[in-house]
Order: sequence, then C-alpha cells, then structure tokens
Amino acid sequence: MIHDPDAPADPEDSHDPEGSPGPVAPLPGAEGVEGVGGDAVGEQDERRYPSTIGGACYLVVLAVGAAAVVIAALGDWRLGVRLLAGALGGAAAARLVLPQRDAGMLAVRHRFLDVVLLVAVGVALWVLAGDVPEQPGPGPG
Repeated sequence: MIHDPDAPADPEDSHDPEGSPGPVAPLPGAEGVEGVGGDAVGEQDERRYPSTIGGACYLVVLAVGAAAVVIAALGDWRLGVRLLAGALGGAAAARLVLPQRDAGMLAVRHRFLDVVLLVAVGVALWVLAGDVPEQPGPGPG
C-alpha cells in the first residue's frame, strides 16, 4: 500500500501496517528550544561535571596516568610505568564495584570485559617494568 500525502485520511484505515509512526516525541536535549519543551532557549537545568562517581574516578585515573607518563619521560621510567599500571588497576576496581548508572566514562563495554582488559593491561605493564633488564650507561668516549 502506497501512502499518498495529498489523499484525504480514511478513518476506517486506522490499522495501516505501513502507517505513520504516530506522535513524535521531542529529541533529547530539545527541552531548551521554545515550543518543544516549553522552556525558553538557554534555560537549562544546572549540570554538575562530572555527573557520576565513575566520571570523577575517570578524571583521577586520567590525571595519575598523565603524571605517570611525565615521570616515565623525565625521570624513573619504571616508577612511571608502575604508576600507570596502578592507575589502571584502580580503574578496574572502580569499574567492578560501581553500578552501571554510576560508572560514567569507565563503562565502555560490558563490566566483565572492561575489568578484564584493565587488569590485563595493568598487570602486563607492571610485569614488563620489572622484567626489563637495566641497560648499561654510556661508556667513556
């Protein structure tokens, strides 16, 4: 059945399997537009950033990771890599205990997969930082 937009509506044809989608809900985030959500443009609820506990944990892990990279680049690389491994372990622990609605940016995939990947990379970095042998320094000229 082909729908002709110019044809008059038939009240007996209300069971149209290909019919119109019915009333359309406003798009998420459209509440601030005049006429859609009733509020004037620019009137929005106060938002807090980060809006979840997991978001705050994510920012802490990000800050510790950045500090670890700086330490590894400028000083003791083993300490920097182990600090990064510890940050990933902390992210795994936070992802494991936080509920889905509070996980924020820590939730990328399913909880089990997120935790396994974070722990695996953290353990791999920790082990590699301990297993790489010391390199001899530059010899005399």
